Amino acid sequence: MKKVSASAPANNPGGCRELAVEILFKVETRKAYADILLDHLLKRTALQARDRALLTQLVYGTLRWRGRLDWHLNRFLSRSLAATKPYLRNLLRLTLYQLLFLDRVPDYAAVNEAVELAKKRGGEKAGGLVNAVARAVLRERERQGPDLEGDSVARLAVSCSHPEWLVKKWLDYIGADETEALLKANNQEPFLTLRANRLRGERAALLELLRAQGFNAEPAPCAPQGIRLKQGAAPDRLPGFEQGLFQVQGEASQLIAYILDPRPGERILDGCAAPGGKTTHIAELMEDRGEVIATDLSARGLEKLKQNVRRLNVTSVKPFLVDLQRGLTRALAAPYDRILIDAPCSALGTLRAHPEAKWHREERDIQRLSRLQKKILRRAAGYLKPGGVLVYSTCTLTREENEVVVEDFLDREKNWALESVEGYLPREARHLIRGKYFLALPHKHDTDGFFAARMRKTR
Repeated sequence: MKKVSASAPANNPGGCRELAVEILFKVETRKAYADILLDHLLKRTALQARDRALLTQLVYGTLRWRGRLDWHLNRFLSRSLAATKPYLRNLLRLTLYQLLFLDRVPDYAAVNEAVELAKKRGGEKAGGLVNAVARAVLRERERQGPDLEGDSVARLAVSCSHPEWLVKKWLDYIGADETEALLKANNQEPFLTLRANRLRGERAALLELLRAQGFNAEPAPCAPQGIRLKQGAAPDRLPGFEQGLFQVQGEASQLIAYILDPRPGERILDGCAAPGGKTTHIAELMEDRGEVIATDLSARGLEKLKQNVRRLNVTSVKPFLVDLQRGLTRALAAPYDRILIDAPCSALGTLRAHPEAKWHREERDIQRLSRLQKKILRRAAGYLKPGGVLVYSTCTLTREENEVVVEDFLDREKNWALESVEGYLPREARHLIRGKYFLALPHKHDTDGFFAARMRKTR
């Protein structure tokens, strides 16, 4: 198994490992988000740059490869991994990730440090277990995955580290060849992608500023305002952040506002708006002239949206704490020219940046979310003017949350028509189309997985 090399060792790998296990423990037991936990920890902990990078790699790498790591562990544990205490389970995963995928610390040092951590938390017995499992894995390190001829689902699930139910779903959705490519693409590290704030300057000027500060920045190939950064960096430490020169937003996500095609002076509803990437992009495309009503049911998410609106110096966005599935009231219920519903979804298109999502989600979540999405879409449609446009989008790749939701809506609502997204996407993004829909795929387009449909209210 190929290991990832590092140019220099971290200053405190043992301390990074202890912090990483704590994050992994919280991700699993609380269904917390790794990026939020990391961000909070890095802001309150004085770590050197190399240690910050190592900590990030340990957390995300262990989450990406958890399925394969668990397969190894279940072969060497006397009882199932699921029966092991959560902290010890995540320490074992982290230790195997380092032994199988990294070479920053010699094997003997990695094992010894893991044993000491196990003893600290669980005593001598826990330390002995970690030592025995780690050394057993080292003896068979070159064995890549299970010998499961004829069982393509199990083989792909282990070798590409995804849950079996999700592998089955994608085999049905996009076929065998594309599924394997998608699984592999999901395990790659993502770019940090920025959207240049067109109200404050051109993309070329921001590119020049970033490069002058030593950042490896290049134009995003599909998004006219997008910039890809090839090395990790905290967004709030980048030049131009405080001045509102950019917003962090994925490349595929940046294309949704173009499909909506907002115009200056219009009244637009962004129904599930937090944290505000698409909201502020809509305002920029409208030249900040008009009214963007941004609703969300998350107070924390809405506060983040407000922060982004202030930093980008956008004045046309008006945020409201609203549960859209319950409907709008009073002045908010007045008809809109355009509506965006970027629906709550399983987020399975964002596994590069959020690998924990594939372990948090269960198959039953897909049907539950599909029902919620249908309800929100039907509710929002009632607030659109005749002749107006509604865009439905998700950052996931399941038929039930994408095409099925749109088809169900159009079957129920006879005064609506599905329009092709082709004429609204920027020229460089017009290959991200399947039928009349927008469909971005990680393995084909090197972006997050994203879906969108554009519908017009005909009467």
